[in-house]
Amino acid sequence: MLSSQALYGSTDRLRVAYFMDFDVGGYYYGQHHPMKPHRMAITHNLCLAYGLYRHMDVYKPRKASPEECEKFHAHDYIEFLRNTTPDTITDDVLDQLQRFNVGRQHGDCPLFDGLWDFCAVSAGGSIDGARKLMSGTSDIAINWAGGLHHAKKSEASGFCYVNDIVLAILELLRLYPRVLYIDIDVHHGDGVEEAFYTTDRVLTVSFHKYGDNFFPGTGDVWDRGYGRGEGYAVNVPLKDGMDDAGFSRIFEPIITKVIEVYQPGAIVMQCGADSLAHDRLGCFNLTVQGHANAVAFVRSFRIPMLVLGGGGYNIRNVARCWLFETSVLLGISVDAQIPYNDYWEYFAPEYSLHIQPMRELENQNSRDYLEKVKSKVIEQLRQLEGAPSVQMKHMPPSIWPATDEIDSEDEAEDIASEDPVSSPTAS
Repeated sequence: MLSSQALYGSTDRLRVAYFMDFDVGGYYYGQHHPMKPHRMAITHNLCLAYGLYRHMDVYKPRKASPEECEKFHAHDYIEFLRNTTPDTITDDVLDQLQRFNVGRQHGDCPLFDGLWDFCAVSAGGSIDGARKLMSGTSDIAINWAGGLHHAKKSEASGFCYVNDIVLAILELLRLYPRVLYIDIDVHHGDGVEEAFYTTDRVLTVSFHKYGDNFFPGTGDVWDRGYGRGEGYAVNVPLKDGMDDAGFSRIFEPIITKVIEVYQPGAIVMQCGADSLAHDRLGCFNLTVQGHANAVAFVRSFRIPMLVLGGGGYNIRNVARCWLFETSVLLGISVDAQIPYNDYWEYFAPEYSLHIQPMRELENQNSRDYLEKVKSKVIEQLRQLEGAPSVQMKHMPPSIWPATDEIDSEDEAEDIASEDPVSSPTAS
């Protein structure tokens, strides 16, 4: 586990682009649905309250166009998401609801007001975050509204409709011969793995709960890719109760070996916070510090890095985690005592940025089990014949014209001009 000095090297400041849109917190999956986009408004408000916005370039994400999303998703699926609302459901679209896994009664992916706008904002932030890295104007780009890793080409899944991660990686592949994807959500990153399962240009690594019919039921250690992509899908199946020490013990040597063998030009990291203790759907026992240690470790390699959100169903802990990880990515130490903000009472009675693990939750990941999994993964990586190469005479053209990238400096100045203590700007 990294020391506090390693987490916050004051001389190790990197250029960070942060995508902030308070409106995304206003979307609503439904009263009893565990996914609450409101967590985004809380996270952004904490960034203002702590003053972190002063140390990074803040952008309001634009909405991705249908054409951008169709770079991965099927045209009829995107048209369905754009044109179908709770008020326009007719008998003619009932078969589409079933086919696209949207709007089923008590299903994971409800049809709610503003669904397309929500997807477009999430995808736009991730795509433009990738472009910030490619342009060389940022070393790290953060889009906490992204990370929706379950969405498939023609199907919604696991609260995810448009796979912003796949879209961002496809953009990065225009410049970088190899892109590494790292997923620390408690659920397997199946949508991203599936999208790149047959290519060696993307290596996917997912650390997740596996077994006991846990969603999505994929991600065995023996799932390693296919064809040209064989060996380039890395899965690290874990059991209930994973704690900070155990996670560090398996995460750091595997990521070290992956980077040594694969030599990625860019890294995309999905930081789902449902791997924290006390999550409504998760079964791990990580603290905010333990979760952030993984982010800090990847940052230490100083490779262009796109950092995304993901799962997380205790909204207070999600905001705590992503605020803390923003500070880690900036290399800035923050006070554990949360300053006054619009959501002050959410953090009562401790008003602390950190959480305690669940003492009653047994860690079923023994040292012996972790060593066996690590050995299998390391052996898989040893079998790869070095970093794959691709000959590129020039950067392949983008389907998105340069004018599509919104330079939101004016919008960032508007956000930054607000006093985060006396007049926070949550909407």
